[in-house]
Amino acid sequence: MISIVIPVKNEESVIEKTLLKLKEIKTLDYEVIVSDGHSTDTTVEICKKYADKVIEPENPQKTIAAGKNAGAAVARGEFLLFIDADIIIPEPDILLNKVLSYMQSDPSILGVTVSLRVFPEMQTFLDWVIFGAVNWVHYFRNNWIGSGSSSGEFQFVRHEAFKQIGGFEEKFAVGEDNVMFWRLSRIGKTRMLKKLFVYHTGRRAHIIGWPKLLYQWLSNSFYLAFRNKSSMDKWEPIR
Repeated sequence: MISIVIPVKNEESVIEKTLLKLKEIKTLDYEVIVSDGHSTDTTVEICKKYADKVIEPENPQKTIAAGKNAGAAVARGEFLLFIDADIIIPEPDILLNKVLSYMQSDPSILGVTVSLRVFPEMQTFLDWVIFGAVNWVHYFRNNWIGSGSSSGEFQFVRHEAFKQIGGFEEKFAVGEDNVMFWRLSRIGKTRMLKKLFVYHTGRRAHIIGWPKLLYQWLSNSFYLAFRNKSSMDKWEPIR
């Protein structure tokens, strides 16, 4: 079984489309788990129509990592797939079968990610350039030098390996996705399947601008590498 875990907070504008697309999965055993971060809109109501489980914690989760871990804690699958609320997996039945077959072909592969693309109708030239570079970095690190790296939009991992590394580091407000993949690469292999891709909105770059987002990415990478902490106390939701 594949357990698909989606952390959400005030995602009423995008989450229904994401969940409906997952309904196209026909040949795989899977469950959808939504982990809510105290939404104040109709997100929870929408998710309850489509998801198998909706987690509503009594106290607000401090980080996205905590929300992901809460979802993983109730997951029944041998494999976990973490995606964002604004992700669309094109032909999800075909793509997930390819990822699953790839992982089953080599038990030492503990995590797989894929390429990221902004929806064509939303994509700017800078989106194409920068996310193209991000995809190349993930491919180089995972497939060439064995230093796990992945954005949080799509992370397909073995459940037992995820438990072995302690899940996501909840003290990190941002960067928990990259750190999780790096830890997996310390005990096995991680891979990036560059010919497979998912779509996302690119909304953070579009709203705050690429210069600011690139600065946040670079400063956070520095803090994680040399200070073992995030550069920010909170990763502000962008909606």
